[in-house]
Amino acid sequence: MDEGQDSSGQDGGQDSDQGGGQDGGQGGGTGGGRDEGTRSAVLVALGANLLIAAAKTAAGLFSGSPALLSEAAHSVADSLNEVFLLLSLRRSRRAPDSDHPFGYGKERYFWSLLAAVGIFVLGGCFSFYQGVHALGGSEDETRSGYVAGLAVLLIALLAEGASLLRAVVQARRSEEGASDPALRTVLAEDGTAVIGVLLAAGGMVLHMTTGSPVGEAVASMAIGVLLMVVAFGLGRSAHQQLIGVSVDSELSDGIRELLARQPEIDTVEELLTMRLGLDSTLVAARIDLVGGLDSERVEEVSLRIRHDIHDKWPTADRVFLDITDARTEREVRARRQRPED
Repeated sequence: MDEGQDSSGQDGGQDSDQGGGQDGGQGGGTGGGRDEGTRSAVLVALGANLLIAAAKTAAGLFSGSPALLSEAAHSVADSLNEVFLLLSLRRSRRAPDSDHPFGYGKERYFWSLLAAVGIFVLGGCFSFYQGVHALGGSEDETRSGYVAGLAVLLIALLAEGASLLRAVVQARRSEEGASDPALRTVLAEDGTAVIGVLLAAGGMVLHMTTGSPVGEAVASMAIGVLLMVVAFGLGRSAHQQLIGVSVDSELSDGIRELLARQPEIDTVEELLTMRLGLDSTLVAARIDLVGGLDSERVEEVSLRIRHDIHDKWPTADRVFLDITDARTEREVRARRQRPED
């Protein structure tokens, strides 16, 4: 059994690469075009956040507004995260090599995880601290500074809104937009930034009209909690991809049905899938063939099936077929599950 599994798996991997596996690593075709759109969205967000961060910091220090300083920290965190995302786009498109035979697609998820940590620490924790600190009041607050701060927030709202619109347009253009961690992070950052600006402005207006810092303190803490929640969601998604997650049930069921329809396959004993990146999927199937096939015919059938899978689902570029005996396989599985006497 072990010799048969090794031979089938190795052969399957080599033929799968010839059938299009390299495209997933080098970033040609659809993946490269989608990445250009994503990179454009990230660059727009980076430029907007750098300008907004500088303006918010200057206005926050001038006005002494904790909500404005919270928003400045938010923009600084977003700017750093966009640098991470640009790195992820560049590094994830490298071709497979001897050290990473399945490519570098998961680089996207690693850098997206770092971006989530940045949002949580630099944005969420600092904003929450500013809110708690603001409850004690501040002697540095000036009405003119608050007016200037509100003007900065208005400009920030327009810039963040434009960046969010750009990211939404790119997500709708791309079939994989919803699953692209870089684009998803930009959408989350820009959406959170728009909400954060509105919260900060509301808190500053309450402080100006009532003279109490409570409203602005609550706004700062609300911004912090919002950033923490968003960061947790992005980090959880990146974590699942990094440890290995299967493809969606629709794709998995489609591959299983294709295998079951092949006249040379008696049963599909097991089907395992894993996302290796946006353009690369590992498919490992343990199948039992009908009797009477010689070794040359088995090789032809195996090659045809792998090419059929890749032709129908181009992202399924790493296909491994393990030819096994169903009865023996089930007996071994039953022995493993049987409790020891």
